[in-house]
Amino acid sequence: MRFVSNLPHATKEEEHVVVPMSDGTRLSARVWRPVSSDEEPVPAVLEYIPYRKRDLTAVRDSIHHPYIAGHGYACVRVDLRGTGDSEGVLADEYLEQEQADAEEVLAWLAEQPWCDGSTGMMGISWGAFAALQTAARQPPSLRAVVIASFTDDRYADDMHYMGGAMLSDNLAEAGTMFAYATCPPDPAVVGDRWRDMWHERMEHTRPWVLEWLRHQRRDDYWRHASVCEDYTAVRCPVLASSGWADGYSNAVTRLLGNLDVPRKGLIGPWSHKFPHLGEPGPAIGYLQEVVKWWDHWLKGVDNGVMDGPMLQTWMQESVPPSTSYEERPGRWVGEPEWPSPHIRPVAHPLLRHRIVTPPDAAGPRGDDAGEAMTVQSPLSVGQFAGKWASYNAPPDLPYDQREEDGGSLVFDTEVLGEPVEILGSPTVELDLSVSEPVATVAARLSDVAPDGRATRVTYGVLNLTHRDGTGEPEPLEPGRRYRATVQLNGVAQVFPRGHRIRLSLSTSYWPLAWPPPRPVLLSVHERSSTLTLPVRPVEEPDELPQRPFGEPEGAPPLASTRLSAPEQRWEVKRDLIGYESALEIVKDRGTVRIDDIGLDVGCRAYERYTATADDFTSVGGESAWTMRFRRDDWDVRVETRTELRCSESEFFVDATLDGYEGERRVFSRTWNETLPRDLL
Repeated sequence: MRFVSNLPHATKEEEHVVVPMSDGTRLSARVWRPVSSDEEPVPAVLEYIPYRKRDLTAVRDSIHHPYIAGHGYACVRVDLRGTGDSEGVLADEYLEQEQADAEEVLAWLAEQPWCDGSTGMMGISWGAFAALQTAARQPPSLRAVVIASFTDDRYADDMHYMGGAMLSDNLAEAGTMFAYATCPPDPAVVGDRWRDMWHERMEHTRPWVLEWLRHQRRDDYWRHASVCEDYTAVRCPVLASSGWADGYSNAVTRLLGNLDVPRKGLIGPWSHKFPHLGEPGPAIGYLQEVVKWWDHWLKGVDNGVMDGPMLQTWMQESVPPSTSYEERPGRWVGEPEWPSPHIRPVAHPLLRHRIVTPPDAAGPRGDDAGEAMTVQSPLSVGQFAGKWASYNAPPDLPYDQREEDGGSLVFDTEVLGEPVEILGSPTVELDLSVSEPVATVAARLSDVAPDGRATRVTYGVLNLTHRDGTGEPEPLEPGRRYRATVQLNGVAQVFPRGHRIRLSLSTSYWPLAWPPPRPVLLSVHERSSTLTLPVRPVEEPDELPQRPFGEPEGAPPLASTRLSAPEQRWEVKRDLIGYESALEIVKDRGTVRIDDIGLDVGCRAYERYTATADDFTSVGGESAWTMRFRRDDWDVRVETRTELRCSESEFFVDATLDGYEGERRVFSRTWNETLPRDLL
């Protein structure tokens, strides 16, 4: 990344600005704005998230907010109610209170003497959710949004559930927010009130996984703030981006296809990161694109921002399997609109472990036509699946799929005589029967090299009780034939000549997805089951210049000093005496000092997912966090731990929260709760 200090506008920073809410709660904001805005007001751009602006996101924020401010904007970073240095308690994600606060913050910004009355919102992940959800409420000052790594469907396409199956990230993210929501404010900002504010947070926070487990099917809880419920509610222009290695690879194209406002989409090879910080690379000059967007929609500059294709995406080339990539080879391609006229769905029947090309689709005739192929997957299938949403640290992408394929039903194409390019979401339509009333099927699409190595390209999971929809699941009748469609995550991928395309089906995918209560025998009937690929013909024009983006730029980062080294681990373990298997993940940021405020910050996360043999009730997950803040005589830490286990009919949650001043524990609470499984 190129760090740029010489920007069009000299800027100034206000580290702690109080934003009053109508109920008396005071939120904390950090503001970067042009010096000239004292006399010449400018548009304001809001990022609104719960991740602590003074310390945990301070370095990241210092790269992009001063950069945008230096191009003539007031950039405002606000801690959500109950986080960082803002007052109150954060009880859950995307609540009505959060969005009402966002509207009040925007109204406050529009009234400031340094703001010209126009506002925008931007962010990644929670910040992108907040921007899109707030846009759907149509606050009068909001003129445009810029969002990265987000969803418009909180139930069907978020970290909680996929196809009605529960993701292990439902536990992992709950563990993350259990820790973040119980950290103290900084006494250097809020003064002697810090201890009362901290204890209020710890007293009124519960493990969020408890609420998320009370809603195992689509209901009003998930419909709230899901923009897919009414796309017409969004009335302002949207610049949307994500990455193919991210868990949020589907929402960009859904917005392009369903919104009726000026919109642009951008999907790179990235994990869950801003495109200017994108890993795997190539990262791009994203902040230049953001400034161009704001210039047009907030300042009225005629700069051609809407010229060119509606969607720009990185067409990924074939790579050997790896849990991490520095760069993904490929090229940028452009689509004039979405759905794209360049892409055609090609249905391939599944026949005798083969993916059949349409001219050969008839298959054999006679007594063997339409016979069933069966699989009952062991719990070990999924240990090399990687993370639902890759962060690329620690290495968390799926590894070689051959071992996973050993417990799966596998279908291959013939060796490809010509390259095949796909862009979009593949689907698998299955004519199937199962042996249990609750069953899951995971579908994986892989690129198989001539030497046999298999790189997973995309995947999808379906809880078959949700085969007819996510609102009213129904148990299956063992032995009865059903039709069910598994939608795989969107992707852009080249399958080269000499390779094969592989479809793998399994009845478990642990620990990425929670398995059904009992092992399941899945029968798939050939010829009437199909894989449909969104094929983009190789000869289609790319409709893009040779280098559509500049090099990544940003402002110089805030000065910080590393005091202890980070630690990253991702280990699969198997005990061949007790037959226990485990996936252990460590993400320890080490300790970093924020130099200008003399604050030492440490953050360590540990996850463990276990199973014994093929006992589907033995699976369990654990998420444990330690957050520490230290300056002079102020030394505090929060330790949280959440465990999730199950029987065939229930989930068991055990959680602890401990707060420390120095080595003295000043707060402790334990939860032990049981919740029913709802066809899961």
